[in-house]
Amino acid sequence: MRASAPRRAQRTTASMRTGVVLLTTAAVMSSAGCFGSSEDPSRSGPSRGGKHAEGPAWNTRPSSIASLGDSITRGFDACSVLSDCPRVSWSTGTDVDSLAQRLRSGARSWNYAKTGAVMADLPGQMQAAATRKPQLVTVMIGSNDACRNSVDNMTPTDEFRSVFTSALTRLRREVPKAQVYVASVPDLKRLWSQGRKNVLGRQIWKLGICPSMLKDSDAMDAASTERRQRVDDQVDDYNQVLKDVCGKDPLCRYDDAVHKYRFTERELSKWDWFHPSKAGQQRLAAMAYRRITSP
Repeated sequence: MRASAPRRAQRTTASMRTGVVLLTTAAVMSSAGCFGSSEDPSRSGPSRGGKHAEGPAWNTRPSSIASLGDSITRGFDACSVLSDCPRVSWSTGTDVDSLAQRLRSGARSWNYAKTGAVMADLPGQMQAAATRKPQLVTVMIGSNDACRNSVDNMTPTDEFRSVFTSALTRLRREVPKAQVYVASVPDLKRLWSQGRKNVLGRQIWKLGICPSMLKDSDAMDAASTERRQRVDDQVDDYNQVLKDVCGKDPLCRYDDAVHKYRFTERELSKWDWFHPSKAGQQRLAAMAYRRITSP
C-alpha cells in the first residue's frame, strides 16, 4: 500500500500536466482563429474596436457624365469672342482631350452648365442632370459668386454652403449611386496677376469682367489691394465649403488642384485674358481625370 501511493501521485501529476498543455494549446489555437467563436468577425461583424465597413466603391471609369457649372465649363471665349464653345469644354468637349474623351464616355455626356451661373443656379442644373441618371456629375462653380460688381455683393459663405448642400442632397436622393467630382474655385487673384501683363487684356477688363477683382487692374493703392484680398479670402471660404460638404459624401471627390494650378498667359483666352483658352481647358481636363481615376 505504501509503495502504490507514490505511483498514484505520479499518475495524478502527469494527468494535471497533460490537462494544462491541452488547455494552453486550445487557447493558442482559438486566438489564432483555428476555432470558431462568438467573436468571429464573419459571423458577428466588426468588434467595437475594429474598423467600420467601408463605403461604396469609387468607379474610376464612369461611362456617363453630366457637367454642371458656369462659363468655364461652357468653354466661353475659348473659340471666339463673347461666345460659348462647349465643344472644347474640359468636361464634355469633343474638340479637346476632355474628361469625357479620356474616359471614353463622350457618347453619353451632357453639359448643363450655363454662362453667368452662380451657386444659386446649381440646384436647377442638378435636377436636370438627375433625369439622365449619370454615373458621374462634374461641378465647377463659384467664380461668379466672387466676381460681382463690388465685394459687398459677393455671395455670403453661409448661403453658398446652404445651397451647395441642398443641391448635393437632391442628387443623392434622386440618383443615389451617382459619383460627384467637385473642382475648386480658380485662383482669381492669380488670374489677375497674369492677365494684367497684357495691355489689351487690361483694356478688355474695363468692359466689366469680374470687377470685384479686375477693376482698376493697375491700381496698387491700399484700397485696391484690400479689395482684391477680400475677394481672394472669399474664394478660400468657398473652397473650404466645397471641401467640407463634399467630404461628408462617400461618393464625392473634391479637387483643390484647380485653385492651386499656376495658370499661364498661354492658358488664358486671347479674347478676355480671364477664361481658359483651349489649352487651359485641356489642362483642367487633365487635372479632373487624374483625380477621378485615382484609386
